[in-house]
Amino acid sequence: MTRRFGGLTAVKNVSFAIAGGELTGVLGPNGAGKTTLFNLLTGFVAPDAGEVRFAGADITGLARHRIVSCGMARTFQQPRPFRLMTVEENVAVACLSPRGRQQPGRSLRDRVERVLRLVGLEGKGRTPVESLPYGALRRLELARALATGPRLLLLDEPFAGLGTSEIEPLAALIAELHRRDGLTVLMIEHKLREFMRLVRRVIAMDFGEIIADGSPSEIVVNPCVVTAYLGGAEASIGTA
Repeated sequence: MTRRFGGLTAVKNVSFAIAGGELTGVLGPNGAGKTTLFNLLTGFVAPDAGEVRFAGADITGLARHRIVSCGMARTFQQPRPFRLMTVEENVAVACLSPRGRQQPGRSLRDRVERVLRLVGLEGKGRTPVESLPYGALRRLELARALATGPRLLLLDEPFAGLGTSEIEPLAALIAELHRRDGLTVLMIEHKLREFMRLVRRVIAMDFGEIIADGSPSEIVVNPCVVTAYLGGAEASIGTA
């Protein structure tokens, strides 16, 4: 795919495939085109060239809600809840999507409570969103995506703004969703230590192009990736 904004080519000739059940990360410095890539995949912007295929079907140009109905959901760098609603009302909206209605639970309340337990927000259903601390807002962002019943979950910097004590349990939750439920995950993250421990494959981008694709251990010593981050191939990216 290629996407231009005026004279800027944000994504240039990007092509890759993800198999079902993978936990893959997209890595790159600021301005590399990562979020634009997510926006292309999820229908927030249309490609100038290329196509998006999901589960064998061409979904290029579909409306965003139809892409969600196909089984692809995402989170955002900054949480985007319905701020005048409660926590449970936010999740209920997602549970009422076509795929959300098919999720386990005899009633809407059952489905909402199941998702809230899953992300660690049980007991906070009636809390106004505006009263939530930032860490809980990030979990709510994840809950809303999960409530749609995705086959592919795209996470845009899920650890942004969180401290270590909040990141570790959230990373464990993502790993458990992948391991237990077979959920396919594609994520962007700048916190390299947590990112490299979590993903099994890394797609590295710079200036809108893919510059490397491999395991975390291969990526951290790749000269192109090191140069993109640190400006010199003689250094290495630490993840310990």
